[in-house]
Amino acid sequence: MERAIVHMDLDTFFVSCERLHNSKLNGLPVIIGGGDRGVVASCSYEARYFGVRSAMPIKMALRLCPDAKVVKGDMEYYSQMSHEVTEVIQEKVPLMEKASIDEFYLDLSGMDKFFGCYKWTGEIADSVLKNTGLPISFALSTNKTVSKIGSGEAKPTGRLEITEDFVRPFLNPLSIKKIPMVGEVTFRLLSRIGIRTIQTLSEMPVLILQQMIGKNGTELWKKANGIDHNPVVPFSERKSISTEHTFVNDTMDILELKRLISGMAESLAYQLRKEKWLTSTVVLKIRYANFDTETKQVKVAYTSIDHTLSRIAVDLFERLYTRRMRLRLVGLRFTGLVHGTYQMNLFEDSEELISLYQSMDQIKNRFGKDSVGRASGFHLNSKNNVN
Repeated sequence: MERAIVHMDLDTFFVSCERLHNSKLNGLPVIIGGGDRGVVASCSYEARYFGVRSAMPIKMALRLCPDAKVVKGDMEYYSQMSHEVTEVIQEKVPLMEKASIDEFYLDLSGMDKFFGCYKWTGEIADSVLKNTGLPISFALSTNKTVSKIGSGEAKPTGRLEITEDFVRPFLNPLSIKKIPMVGEVTFRLLSRIGIRTIQTLSEMPVLILQQMIGKNGTELWKKANGIDHNPVVPFSERKSISTEHTFVNDTMDILELKRLISGMAESLAYQLRKEKWLTSTVVLKIRYANFDTETKQVKVAYTSIDHTLSRIAVDLFERLYTRRMRLRLVGLRFTGLVHGTYQMNLFEDSEELISLYQSMDQIKNRFGKDSVGRASGFHLNSKNNVN
């Protein structure tokens, strides 16, 4: 049976949300971001016309487009709107995967016998717009890779069907940058030997690609040839991520406890960024030597930044630890997670700070999570839990 896989993508999601809030932004170049030293989290098509792009420094974006309206992002509002869209889609399809805060995969395989898949998807898109006011693009094809590339080509508010016999003609003339797994480094590497279109890449011998870019060479060759057997994974929202440490000997060393909690927050924050989550609630748990257990939590603006979460966790500890009694366990949990494509708080942090964290994460990804860290924390073996 031929698969029928849809990729749905909300158009300039953050901007569209803000325009629902303020209709005066309609038709204007809009930049979502925070502060003169921050970066662009998202921008409207009107701003993109002037060369503005996501992750660009706000100052540079305003030099390119001086008349742009800069709006500070509100992740809590965007999360709520994403939840509303999710509910509209989920109640209409047999199998849905929420790939990020603003994109979804649907598996409609076998549904043609009941209802035309393309027509059905169009009605779902209409329902999203009607119920939430948010425009959405989609592409229907035989697998996730082709449908994702297709929805990107369909934007804005476009609808595209790429049948099996049209997959190669559709992909061939496109830039290799359109393939989801091709980043800037891979693009430059392949461009140096003349590989710039998907067709050229698809005709490369697999062994040569493996020699050039390692184990991902085979996967990249498959995607260039429109081959992708990855399933649509049923949607389930992760609730929390946590870690805890039980002491060999009960302690009341305040300085060491704070350093430990700071290190725990840093470790969890790295995991958030690696898996592309933002947290809205920090929960600290302590257990005294007599087994009395106390917890305290606080709501925070959505973030995955070490220094913010470390400070909040240590502050919670100072407020929670009120008895002069030894502790046998401390635990830290981040809840109220939002799964998005933004690995850090683009609305509050400066370009320099974001670059620092990106560099640190690259080192951790290559050499392990304990290879680099903040001086305020130190490594201890802890038990991590993800729910």
